[in-house]
Amino acid sequence: MKKKERFINRELSWLSFNARVLQEADDPDVPLLERLRFLGIFSNNLDEFYRVRVATHQRMIAAGIKSKKIGHPKKVLQQIQKRVVRLRERFDKVFSQVLRELQKENIYILNEKELDEKQTLAVLRYFQEKVRPRLVPIMLSSQPGFPYLKNQVIYLAVHMWRSGKSEKEGYALIEVPSGLLPRFIPLPSGGLKKCIIMLDDVIRIGLGDIFAILEYDRFAAYTIKMTRDAEFDISEDITKSFYEKIAKSIKQREKGAIVRFVYDREMPEALLEFIMKRIKMTSRENLISGGRYHNARDFIGFPDMGLKHLTYTPVEALPHPAIKPRKSIFDSIRQKDILLCYPYQSYSPVIDFLREAAIDPKVKSIKITLYRVAKNSSVINALINARRNGKDVTAVFELQARFDEEANIHWASELANEGAHILDGVPGLKVHAKLCQVTRVENEKEKLYSYISTGNFNEATAGIYSDHGLFTAHRQINNEVSKVFSFLENNYKTTTYKHLLVSPFFMRNRLKKLIKNEIKNAQAGERAEIILKLNNLVDTGMINLLYSASQAGVSIKLLIRGICSLIPGVEGMSENIEAFAIVDKYLEHSRILYFYAGGQNLMFLSSADWMIRNLDNRIEVATPVYDPDIKDELRTYLSFQLRDNQKTRLLNDQEANYYKQEQREKAHRAQVEYYNYLATQMKDE
Repeated sequence: MKKKERFINRELSWLSFNARVLQEADDPDVPLLERLRFLGIFSNNLDEFYRVRVATHQRMIAAGIKSKKIGHPKKVLQQIQKRVVRLRERFDKVFSQVLRELQKENIYILNEKELDEKQTLAVLRYFQEKVRPRLVPIMLSSQPGFPYLKNQVIYLAVHMWRSGKSEKEGYALIEVPSGLLPRFIPLPSGGLKKCIIMLDDVIRIGLGDIFAILEYDRFAAYTIKMTRDAEFDISEDITKSFYEKIAKSIKQREKGAIVRFVYDREMPEALLEFIMKRIKMTSRENLISGGRYHNARDFIGFPDMGLKHLTYTPVEALPHPAIKPRKSIFDSIRQKDILLCYPYQSYSPVIDFLREAAIDPKVKSIKITLYRVAKNSSVINALINARRNGKDVTAVFELQARFDEEANIHWASELANEGAHILDGVPGLKVHAKLCQVTRVENEKEKLYSYISTGNFNEATAGIYSDHGLFTAHRQINNEVSKVFSFLENNYKTTTYKHLLVSPFFMRNRLKKLIKNEIKNAQAGERAEIILKLNNLVDTGMINLLYSASQAGVSIKLLIRGICSLIPGVEGMSENIEAFAIVDKYLEHSRILYFYAGGQNLMFLSSADWMIRNLDNRIEVATPVYDPDIKDELRTYLSFQLRDNQKTRLLNDQEANYYKQEQREKAHRAQVEYYNYLATQMKDE
């Protein structure tokens, strides 16, 4: 088999993942308003994909760079364009279907031409009072030049003309102020009927008012949106702090190169050509035709309309049976390691761990790595409280966490003002590890407690991302967590680790040894098994080693939510590998590694995906799980995942996202069954 057939291109595999998100929007068994929100998630994902991945390929083309690993960037971009066009067409069909289904539920999204008299008057009043003061219409002349179009902002390109006088026409541009006003505006409705109009159409109904002083009497408005390159360069100016350099680069990013121009396919060709010429867009490669509305990501925030049956049934996060109310969490952790799996279980113990540390007179210090935190972060508030109670607080902020740079600069400044020790990571390496360590004095000796997680210290995303976190007082693990923090403080001071898997220094080699051990056991005729749950599997070196393991007879099962460059089930290469992806209510985010290891059942929780950036260019940590009960808990969790036949898709070289459906087998839905399992465990306590 040719080398190029050994791997699926990562960009195309990512588009296949986003197609799975679109499948959820197309699934009639998913509650209707959740389907609308999945359309929003699909759109938001695609926006970020263009800002990051497509932009990378365009920069490679501009620099004349070719890569054997990822393929010729121009060819890859052409493949992306074809896939995206098909996905957009499917998106439009699904969106139309969802709108029809909404109407069956007496929910109507009306445009400006579908309003009755009462609704029209209400919209005109709303336009005058709320919208008109926010608008800054810009007249577009035949002169060269064009106003700067902001990244990810929707605009209405307005065509104006006078009836019967085709020579009397003009163009204008209006920014839709969806960052200042709701995108969805309720309308007066009768009976059971619930009507909504979009902000774009409120502006359309007011075009005559906006341009009243001009001699036009006909108006048509078409939505456009620019997506710009999200990468930024950090200057080498030694007179500026790293914070200042990042802040400056963020501002520069908003003026990045155009990587996508989405426009209403009903827009007249003359207007499209006019805009393309003014923004100096000579090629149509970055053009994507779309429907009447853009920034469909706003559908993530679509109101629930008071109709509970159209949304997921809310479930209450379960308390952990080992963590008792009004009892010190440190006492519970000291007795036994504690595994949390949220959002099935409450994230509160993580916040309580910090809050208790903040006021406990025995606690000396708190150290934590922060990548993405919540907007109104309880984690940050607890750390501020700790400082005000005299605790030493060290916070490692990753200032280059993409799209969270500004928030991290803000929170780092807030903590610095309280006297916390702020570290901005390691030069050239992103800090992606999820670690927190508390030092407590017990019996006149220092005792360490750690929390090691697969997910961020973010109570907001903990409600929608499925992650695992481990509380442990294990002495050797805690000593090595302490070593990681020492390295983050003193980058010149490296060390070795016997327990933790730490990248970029040791994780790759340790993982290779674990796989090679399974290969050795398989070749000896012994049982050999690997289960990997990851967000992304891209690293070709690790994939080739998994192929070797398959050829040696190792049974390998993969649960890969996002990108999977490995091709499973190919005779002579990967026939012993099965690969699956689950897309459901919660975003699968845990990274769990299992190796049979001759009956040792080695288990790890990791912050790292298997990508070059994670294994070679980031600070990542995977912790071994030593507690036998927690090992069993994780095996149970993986068994639920692997038997799912409702939300599981089969991953293969066809990238068709076929559902895994075994005949004569009862329905299994992992996320529902695991929650019910934990709830039953609670009752048995």
